[in-house]
Amino acid sequence: MRLVSFKRKDGSAGYGTTDGTRVHDASAVLGERYPDLRAVIAADALSELEGAGPALELADVTLLPPITNPEKILCIGLNYLPHILETGRAKPEKPTIFTRYPDSVVGHGSPLVCPAASDRFDYEGELAVIIGKPGRHIAEADAWDQIAGYSCFNDGSIRDFQSHTTQFWPGKNFEASGGFGPWIVTPDEVGDITAQSLTTRVNGNVEQHTPISDMAISIPELIAYASTVTTLKPGDVIATGTPGGVGNHREPQLFVTPGSVVDVEISGVGTLSNGAIAETG
Repeated sequence: MRLVSFKRKDGSAGYGTTDGTRVHDASAVLGERYPDLRAVIAADALSELEGAGPALELADVTLLPPITNPEKILCIGLNYLPHILETGRAKPEKPTIFTRYPDSVVGHGSPLVCPAASDRFDYEGELAVIIGKPGRHIAEADAWDQIAGYSCFNDGSIRDFQSHTTQFWPGKNFEASGGFGPWIVTPDEVGDITAQSLTTRVNGNVEQHTPISDMAISIPELIAYASTVTTLKPGDVIATGTPGGVGNHREPQLFVTPGSVVDVEISGVGTLSNGAIAETG
């Protein structure tokens, strides 16, 4: 299944499933029991969504981040060797983890906001893993069973703010600087996620391309490590890192500016597309 969260034409929020052309508004019939998609996942009730609810044209709704209210967005830095090499850093022995806030990401089709405070807005195409079951001290061998699905993620980064200190937080949390979507694809539909590939395009040009299998620290290792520190909960998001080719390390450099369009495509999952606008106010 492909799971979506969206806004209807009247501005009200909903969730359901999509075939890429139409949306089944499952929240219209299940909303009293499950207020949002995170609640559906937490109740282990995804099977109730299939085909449930009236059909809407996908073009008639605005897609939101598939999980609109994650408790945690954990982002992994330096997790593909080409990106490690282009930053001049050593390969990490343990995951480099930082957090993003939910208001720092927008859904498919919504604009990224180029902050007035910087002209160094970079793109980072990534695979997002969405947790399906609560767990602490999860063994690597059990990690795949904790996953509700996969999505595309753009870990938009304001590079000068990111480099102000050794802590990445400032450059990773500007409002509406990242993208998440267009939907969550369940593992049964994707199959082996490590057999898929990731491609990032900026204004139609391929700037990043990698097989998911090239991660330095694997998905089970990331889940096991993170769950040692904190209980992973349904709807938590792990953005698993970006490959080489980010704009900051190109020659000449390439940054996102008003009018840019960034597409993050993962085979078997979908394509997240966001334009960019200038900050106002």
